[in-house]
Amino acid sequence: MLEQKINVDNTALFEQLWGWTNELREKIDARFELHSDPSTENFKKYSALIGEAHGSVNTFSGPEIDWLVHSWLREPKSGFCNMHLTVWLKSQIHVPHLAIVFATVPELFFFIDYVSRTDLFTDLDYLDRYYEPVNQTYLAFLKDSRFQQYISKTLYIRQVQSHTSLCYTSPVTEETLARIHTLAHEMIDRWLGWVDEAEPVAESERDALSERDLFVRRTVAERDPDNQIAVRLFGAEMTDKLVRSLWGGDRIL
Repeated sequence: MLEQKINVDNTALFEQLWGWTNELREKIDARFELHSDPSTENFKKYSALIGEAHGSVNTFSGPEIDWLVHSWLREPKSGFCNMHLTVWLKSQIHVPHLAIVFATVPELFFFIDYVSRTDLFTDLDYLDRYYEPVNQTYLAFLKDSRFQQYISKTLYIRQVQSHTSLCYTSPVTEETLARIHTLAHEMIDRWLGWVDEAEPVAESERDALSERDLFVRRTVAERDPDNQIAVRLFGAEMTDKLVRSLWGGDRIL
């Protein structure tokens, strides 16, 4: 989209999708104590070296959440935008992390997944508890002709997605927007229920879980294939800082 330089005005759609993330964020704020991390203060508003691309990164942590990212990026002329609401839990519980992404490319794109914190090949209790409830939803989307499954060309990105990951593009219609909006609330409500019902992780296992979580979070951010686009828009130095903000590389809290 950026290379074709076709003018597409997606302002209304961007505002609608960003409004969705704020709705979901309100549910998180109602459940968790969160504090803004000063390390990303300079990125609450940032813009490209050349062109009109601009965005906002907001990061938080708290007693139960290790790192939360609520961000958006827009290139108004092309109509491109994306926005993230990702929640990485602390190691007191073993519930999967939550990842939600909306974008326009210029079709509607969404990615919603529960990020596993264990080996799903062997931890069958974890698989049945947290991924079986999403399996029918996953299969239903495969059959829905309005949605086209998006498969990343990057091996690591495919590796970290669960096998019930919901990652699709679709035309922008009232029906597809309504379906995705409902889905996002269903996914976050289920996840919040798991958090409330979770048993505590043994003290002896928490350090290893924290190390694994950080490794995954950092590697996903650093191996994102779209980082090369950010370099073209914002330069290598700013892109490095933006990527570090996504995994908490310069966190203060």
